[in-house]
Amino acid sequence: MSDSPAKAYLGVPVRRPRVAFFELSSCEGCQLQILNNEASLLDFLSLVEVVRFREGMSGGSDEYEIAFVEGSVTRDDEVGRLQKIRETAKVLVAFGSCACFGGVNQLKNRFCLDWVKKEVYGDHPVETAEVRPLDAIVQVDLRIYGCPVKKEEVEKIVTHIAIGSDITYPRYPVCMECKANGNVCLYDLGEPCLGPVTRAGCDSWCPNNRAGCWGCRGPSDDMNILQLVDIMKRHGFSEETILDRLECFGGFSGHLEGLKK
Repeated sequence: MSDSPAKAYLGVPVRRPRVAFFELSSCEGCQLQILNNEASLLDFLSLVEVVRFREGMSGGSDEYEIAFVEGSVTRDDEVGRLQKIRETAKVLVAFGSCACFGGVNQLKNRFCLDWVKKEVYGDHPVETAEVRPLDAIVQVDLRIYGCPVKKEEVEKIVTHIAIGSDITYPRYPVCMECKANGNVCLYDLGEPCLGPVTRAGCDSWCPNNRAGCWGCRGPSDDMNILQLVDIMKRHGFSEETILDRLECFGGFSGHLEGLKK
């Protein structure tokens, strides 16, 4: 438990929980998002006591209540490390698409690993295994989606954790945010987009910048893959393009059986 003085949020006393950030196999871009946008960084840090964060501090403590874990599990030593984090943390947060779904890393699972190791590393020995998300190894209490995560959403979720408020995710797809932002539909610009089936919450980050959604946040509630396939085919996209996009981050892996031949 933290002895740090309580802060107040909207007049409500807030006890700052001790949090730690960890990374498994990842680019660590989600952790870097926390350090971006310095204008809100101090407000964020006022809500929590960060006791371990390799990207932003030296040293650290192994006494924490909330663990944010970025990255997917790709080696046996990561399994043991994740299990130890789980034993310590009261709350374990899967932080970003790699932690939630396997992320871009899980594309490796398409191939024979022996061939991949030989092609990339030659005769140099390297330990690697099938890529798995965190919940394939341990219980995950909370997920923060995205590649990378969106800092504003992280700050909102951490605020809810700090004040003990319920955390809810949007049930609707990215298309809803995209339309609310007044964007031209990417399909009308000749760009494939998973906005119709991807969970919202990013404020249509990619479509706002004229880039089609790649589904890094995983499926929205009640999404319809077959309807998406129909939309993409009507706009001239091949089945290979459709599958490549749906398989990119791993969030739709449980919904593709009927699409693969």
